Amino acid sequence: MTKKNRKKTLSSSDIAVNRKARFNYAIEDTMEAGLVLQGWEVKSLRAGHAQLSESYISIKRNEAWLIGSHVTPLKTASTHIKPDPIRERKLLLHRHQINQLLGLAKQAGYTMVPLKLYWHKGRAKCLVGYAKGKKQHDKRETLKQRDWDRSKQRILRGR
Repeated sequence: MTKKNRKKTLSSSDIAVNRKARFNYAIEDTMEAGLVLQGWEVKSLRAGHAQLSESYISIKRNEAWLIGSHVTPLKTASTHIKPDPIRERKLLLHRHQINQLLGLAKQAGYTMVPLKLYWHKGRAKCLVGYAKGKKQHDKRETLKQRDWDRSKQRILRGR
């Protein structure tokens, strides 16, 4: 396999990972949330057809919602339903967790982003990150650090 064709592999329990979230945001805290899904969505998630790249989490009417995630319906989905791939999905959290997120989200510059979708004991879970947006110079610093770590590993491997 050439380097260009090699993709980062997900662990067996991971469904989708939001790689841009860790680049664009400084993650301060995380928590696990369940998802309310329809039958066709579970089948699509088992097949790995999910994207979190442009998604975020919002709190409406004291409930947490995953907005902007994309779950591609399978071609073999039932014919009597019309699947909506970007519908809002409810997150299952305890009341004190929602209150904590609501209090944190009211602070200026903070947001809630989904970091990862994964399976835990046969149930789909979402790792929610409480984050603050990075500035452009912080992103450049992250890239410099990543390049330095990569070259450091290359030097150590060469010995």
